[in-house]
Amino acid sequence: MTRETHGTAARELSDAELERQGTRAHATRNWVFLHGTADQFRHHTERMLELEQEYLRRHPKRTWQGAGGEAAQQVDRVEQLRQMLRTFGSQMEAVLAELAQAQSDPAPGAADVALLERFAAAPDGRMHKLEAHQAARELGLHAADVARLYTQDPPLLATAGAYRFLTDDGRARLRAPSEETAG
Repeated sequence: MTRETHGTAARELSDAELERQGTRAHATRNWVFLHGTADQFRHHTERMLELEQEYLRRHPKRTWQGAGGEAAQQVDRVEQLRQMLRTFGSQMEAVLAELAQAQSDPAPGAADVALLERFAAAPDGRMHKLEAHQAARELGLHAADVARLYTQDPPLLATAGAYRFLTDDGRARLRAPSEETAG
């Protein structure tokens, strides 16, 4: 971990700052999990673990993890190391999956069509916004590319509350390439 990307080392923080940063890390966890990039999620996980470990080191009796004496603390440490290894393994799997996806991505410009096809395959051409964001990430679309599908004239995708749906123009865009080759 470099301090340039992770801020002040947890060991160097005051008790109040350690608690503040720990609270903030837990408060933002859900957003990072749902919306962050793989790199943001990895960074967030590393920082949160660093803050938690430092808090536990300073205040072993304040959490259930610190209860139970020296023998229990050794067992807890072994379990913490196992958890860190599992986290590292899952992060490595995610990076390998990203690399494999990058090698098999369709030609540039086809990702937006692939996203429209995913909408077309969904019931009623609708997807929950989180599913739509995930599909766009899987296809390698940047936020600006996805936004263009909603804002171009005519829009190919539209919103309705927490759902995103394929417009009639979006359906026409999907039919256009096959109609061009048929004609």
